[in-house]
Amino acid sequence: MTYKRYKSNVTLSKQQKKELVAQYISYYKDLIADRGIEVLNIKLPREVFEPILDQIGTYLNEQAKRLASEEGEVKQFLDDNPLPPQMKDLLPDEFRAFSLLLNALKQWVSAESAATDRYILGGTARDTCRSAVDHCIVTGETLGDRSELHHPMRDGRPPILLSKKGHSMIEHQLSREDEAEIPNDNEGSTWNQLKKLKRDRHSSWILLREGCEAILKEREDCRTNAKSIANKVIKELKLSPHEIIELMDQKGVARLQ
Repeated sequence: MTYKRYKSNVTLSKQQKKELVAQYISYYKDLIADRGIEVLNIKLPREVFEPILDQIGTYLNEQAKRLASEEGEVKQFLDDNPLPPQMKDLLPDEFRAFSLLLNALKQWVSAESAATDRYILGGTARDTCRSAVDHCIVTGETLGDRSELHHPMRDGRPPILLSKKGHSMIEHQLSREDEAEIPNDNEGSTWNQLKKLKRDRHSSWILLREGCEAILKEREDCRTNAKSIANKVIKELKLSPHEIIELMDQKGVARLQ
């Protein structure tokens, strides 16, 4: 089966794109008012895709081994570009082939990711956004020349044009979460145990909080795996959902408004 790039069967006019983006921006303005700016940074935990990613990794291993041993362009490339003498015994050809293959995959992913941005709006996302809105929905300030496109979620939906300050505010939330990952002197603390569980499961603070709140409020309208991840943390740390939320609040991560 040959890979086929996804292309929309619907072609929108310039005016239709403008109206669509205006409605899209309005939708997110309402979400921000209800839940806060974290709605602009929603991610599905990597662990959801682990079985598929593992298959891809295994396939890359197999192909790297084949490319390094069979006569062909890759093997010839490796032969034509020998390693420095001091590295010859440190980098086997199979690993070199894997690195080349991984780099090619990275370029392919970059191109396909860019193509997803064109699925609805074509190559006019920035211009269409500018024609539909003149202010940042995060800060309310006028969009200047240094405005930036930001994806609220990587599920194919278009990016949103934000001011540099608005984009920085969203990134600042990520920075605070990153700071929370820095170990402190009390390695046996509950907080460090919680960080380790979250990291080992490739989860996110937002998803963990969402799961805890769903359990507390007996809600079913939460994302896939949210309750499952929360229940695992509750069981392993012997904490209540409220205690987990309280701990995250103390550290200033993943606040849902």
